[in-house]
Amino acid sequence: MRSLYTLGLLYVALCGSLLWLGFRIGARPAAGAAAPAPAPRNNPPTLSGPEWFQRMKPFCNPVEVETRVRYTPPPAGFEGAAYGAGCFALAGKIDHARELILALDATQRINAANVVFDLAHPVADAGDDKSAGPIMGMVVEFSPYNYMALYHAGASEFILGQPDLARTHLNRFLELYHQEDGWRSNAKEMLRKLDGS
Repeated sequence: MRSLYTLGLLYVALCGSLLWLGFRIGARPAAGAAAPAPAPRNNPPTLSGPEWFQRMKPFCNPVEVETRVRYTPPPAGFEGAAYGAGCFALAGKIDHARELILALDATQRINAANVVFDLAHPVADAGDDKSAGPIMGMVVEFSPYNYMALYHAGASEFILGQPDLARTHLNRFLELYHQEDGWRSNAKEMLRKLDGS
């Protein structure tokens, strides 16, 4: 029984050796033959700004954003700058987001700021004006007629105890937004409290 087992092992070893030898012989080019051309590398398709952002969104946080963007930079051009700014803004890196927008042509900055607004607005609408406020403040720098950015910036400044900025943004919001609804009512109430009435 032991000899059968030993013969089996020898057979497996012999088969392995023959396969290895056949592979080595088959892999060797014929004398004088040119080496085969390397297979063409498939470049990954260029992502649009929204596609890039969707992949990056889980990493748009203070801990991971810098490293992740270094390895997976946004696409070139307007979309890359706008969505890159949105990712950095959501991560709380407002200065970096501002730099990306400032690098754009002056006529594109307002549109980039509005992209950032669209990405951050759900955070503010969910009730986290405190976190969204600095983003909205930056949006207003470039898009001063974005009345919802004005509202959320003012609400954040109200919560954070920045009365002068809150008054400026909330009053401007009321100048631009005339629909008598909860947004307008909240803005008036915050201003009343700021004025001590």
